[in-house]
Amino acid sequence: MSVNTQDMEIVHRAFRRETRLLMELVAAVTPGDTARAKVIADHFRDYRLGLKNHHEGEDELLWPLLLARVDLEADIVLRMEAQHERVEATLSRLDAAFPAWEAEAGAGERDTLVAALADHRAVLLEHLDDEEATLLPLAAKHLTEQEWASLGDHLVAHTPKLTLLTLFGLVLEDANQAERATLLSALPAPVRGIWHVIGRPRYARHIRRVRAA
Repeated sequence: MSVNTQDMEIVHRAFRRETRLLMELVAAVTPGDTARAKVIADHFRDYRLGLKNHHEGEDELLWPLLLARVDLEADIVLRMEAQHERVEATLSRLDAAFPAWEAEAGAGERDTLVAALADHRAVLLEHLDDEEATLLPLAAKHLTEQEWASLGDHLVAHTPKLTLLTLFGLVLEDANQAERATLLSALPAPVRGIWHVIGRPRYARHIRRVRAA
């Protein structure tokens, strides 16, 4: 049994990038510019839903299977569970800080939010680095292709279709040509068509608006 887990590393790359950019984008907003704050807050909500569904898929589908199969390395899986809880705690802070800033785009609320984003990024990066170094090799060894694919199925089932297009764009953004080809080939042909005709131009418009200077 040997599953290719590279797709998760590509997804993680998007999370790493977006946590950095969210800090930079929020910090750059002029106090009082609520229109700009709303654009960034809406983007955060897409990011937040993607991360939530990504982690819930692991909680529900990945950890139980691995705990049943990796007696000697169970501490790794338990550590992943604890890290998810810490990440969720930082997201709860952001769930409060974003609306407070979005309402008035005040300088004080902005600075509080940037600090909360920095804490979230630090906790998340620690988890992603650890997961890639220690957990993914276990998954590759102990899961079937179908079990691994169920993580993606879970994300699709729990995410609105338009948000899925945004999340797919985020994942593809820093993927190299071979990685993009692999990710696209995993989609059913009709879905690939929707991505090329609707999703890709929609994502380009969205990300230009989000990252506008």
